[in-house]
Amino acid sequence: MSKKGTVGGQAVIEGVMMRGAKGIATAVRTLDGSIKVEFKDVIPYTKRNKFFGLPIVRGFVSLIESLVVGINTLNYSASFCEEGDEDEKPSNFDKWIEKILGDKANDLLIVFSLMVSLVFAVAVFFILPTFLANLFSRFSNNSVILNFFEGVIRVFIFIMYIFIIGKMGDIQRVFQYHGAEHKTVFCYEKEDELTPSKASKYSRFHPRCGTNFLFLVMIVSIIVFSFAKWNSLPERIIWRIILLPLVSGITYEIIKWMGKSESKVSKILSYPGLMLQRLTTREPSEDQLEVAIKALRVAEGIDYDEEEKSIEETDAQ
Repeated sequence: MSKKGTVGGQAVIEGVMMRGAKGIATAVRTLDGSIKVEFKDVIPYTKRNKFFGLPIVRGFVSLIESLVVGINTLNYSASFCEEGDEDEKPSNFDKWIEKILGDKANDLLIVFSLMVSLVFAVAVFFILPTFLANLFSRFSNNSVILNFFEGVIRVFIFIMYIFIIGKMGDIQRVFQYHGAEHKTVFCYEKEDELTPSKASKYSRFHPRCGTNFLFLVMIVSIIVFSFAKWNSLPERIIWRIILLPLVSGITYEIIKWMGKSESKVSKILSYPGLMLQRLTTREPSEDQLEVAIKALRVAEGIDYDEEEKSIEETDAQ
């Protein structure tokens, strides 16, 4: 598969992060209207270590790495919003954190944010559905039925969560940049000219989207958790946590295959996730597409390659 098939990204506050062949680039539209870009030459953990690159294993490793990268890029994009509050003084808590932790304050806060995110996700999307499904165990002792019912509750909570946060004004802006990310990636994969007007013609629904991944996690979990017996509530919760790496690993392989396949099966499997992207994406403006395109060009090294080519042509003359 070409490198273009591996380009992916994430919407951030007033910007887009893209991960490409050269590294990670985050482009943000600042308050003065300009575009600021942060580039990091990062090699994925799945390529640094052979074990981390194994099928199934690489899925869970990529998930954790994506969460870390996501928190970092969100912090970067948020820093430009804070520039508008120059008169706002650091709080006593901020001063205390900086005094105690020093230069490591940001790294430790990222780790803390990651842990909070994971605990929240596991509690809301795995433990809560297990608890609710347990209320119906008095009506049936069939573990397959109860696990399926638990999965239905999990999918319902997930969809309602996305629907509710999508009503927030700031999140709708992020969803517009999410749409810009997808359109830009599609434009690049089709080898079309990377301009806002060209990218705007493409779909904002992409099969390799993180929304598809999360939705498929819910579906795969129904199947995987069905192999675990319906015993006591604490035991089931422990098994859900233990099996989560396996669930994410299997889902990753499915998403990876769906990104390459044009078969009817892959289209059927991707359809629910694509429809769900109607909630997680919005139609972007050309200004937002411009930001996404800038991030992709830097992540793929296109701007650098064109500058090098220009220099070579000048020298030849």
